[in-house]
Amino acid sequence: MSGFLSAYSIQNWLESCPQGYLEDTQYGHAPGQTEPALVLDNPTLLADTIRTTVQLVVGERCALAASSGLINAAPDHASKAFLATQTLDEARHVEIFTQRLYDLGVKKSELESTLAEHANPNLVKFAEVLLEKVDKGDFIAGVVGQNIVLEGMAFSVFEMLQAAVSGVNPKFANTLSGTIADERRHVGFGENRIGSLIKQHPERKADVEKMQKEMAYHMLATFSTQFAQSGSAMQEGQRMAQAAEGNGAEAPAKWHGADLATATPEEMEGVLSDTVLKEFKVRLGRIGIEYQTPAAP
Repeated sequence: MSGFLSAYSIQNWLESCPQGYLEDTQYGHAPGQTEPALVLDNPTLLADTIRTTVQLVVGERCALAASSGLINAAPDHASKAFLATQTLDEARHVEIFTQRLYDLGVKKSELESTLAEHANPNLVKFAEVLLEKVDKGDFIAGVVGQNIVLEGMAFSVFEMLQAAVSGVNPKFANTLSGTIADERRHVGFGENRIGSLIKQHPERKADVEKMQKEMAYHMLATFSTQFAQSGSAMQEGQRMAQAAEGNGAEAPAKWHGADLATATPEEMEGVLSDTVLKEFKVRLGRIGIEYQTPAAP
């Protein structure tokens, strides 16, 4: 328990996060970095970028509500302290992705209407399943849903987005690098803390597995609809990335075997879904939960 206490202490968080990889950043990136003209000046890419960023804000608002709501339900002080740091991490994520919407031209007075217009209904349902557990003070299910399922999904999505933009959008790539580091820490807490609680309360496994199955269904449905809407934008982005590469920009990276310079929306949906589900199975197995396969959306 002593290792747990030190790894998830306020002091460790201060040293690793605000005094570490976030030092000298502004909204997660270097001061002065801006969104590239290839996004701002292209209506197709701009609309898709706004829609994608809306999903990030929606997901992080859910994470903020979940982590803050779980503090009082935590059974020990170390978990309360970690969740307090996670709450601030999630609040930062909400802020930096909201700021990105402003950088993309969304007016502050139109933020909520923009979120309402573009929020994926399946992602909203995903959040509702998790927050129902949090509202009931269900610490075990809440942490599995938040720190294993939601954070595990976010980790892979952020990695995919970072690989896609690393050569053409340093501002957003830098913003994502900090969120990826945060999510890695959050997932680690979920695995380390809940494994012992599941052993103490094996009767909770069936309920947690039911929640995981429902959340996984809404996650896969979110991926399906998002990629279906992004076909023309992906083609346009690939074309412009190739043009930028001819002018000296880095070539789009490969991600889990997918060539981001040529992949179709269907291919990327498959790679992302397979990657997230594979990692779910491993992480859930570590805490004694058997992954439940949802129906195809």
